[in-house]
Amino acid sequence: MKNKTLIVLLRGINVGGKRKILMGDLRMLLAKNGYSEIRTYIQSGNILLESDQEKDTEKIGVHIQQLIEKTYGFTVPTVVLPLEKLKKAYANNPFPAPESDKISLHLTILQASPKPALVKAIADFDAGADRFLIKDQFVYLRCEGKYHKSKLTNTFFEKKLEVSATTRNWRTVGKLLEMGN
Repeated sequence: MKNKTLIVLLRGINVGGKRKILMGDLRMLLAKNGYSEIRTYIQSGNILLESDQEKDTEKIGVHIQQLIEKTYGFTVPTVVLPLEKLKKAYANNPFPAPESDKISLHLTILQASPKPALVKAIADFDAGADRFLIKDQFVYLRCEGKYHKSKLTNTFFEKKLEVSATTRNWRTVGKLLEMGN
């Protein structure tokens, strides 16, 4: 039986020359620790891999986070989910846009589904022209301006939803899905 392909998203590496991890070195580290079919996309911590040792994505995330901390000396928030789950999230985008407008779309991936009461508490948050919708462990974002100028940051969602988060632009999500096929 073939292992399931997993998406591993590392937050905040190789940004401004800080928390530097070369993807080739990371692939070797993961291979030495039982992961296979390891592929990376750009230098910002987007990984596809398979694991025959563990099926629990939360445990895999903790394991990878510990490997990075031990090897590099810093903690990197890590989110792991099955490729199939990301495919469903991509297909269920509530903010469809023409190809020319995909730059405004982003997907925030939460470590776990937040408590419904916390989701309800921020449902009416005024994000200006930006919009968001939370479904399961995903936050769909449509930013009218640049994402880095939006109020809808990882930190915002982490504080309000009490769960770790990392965000990718729509193009990166699409590329990860393409790589997983």
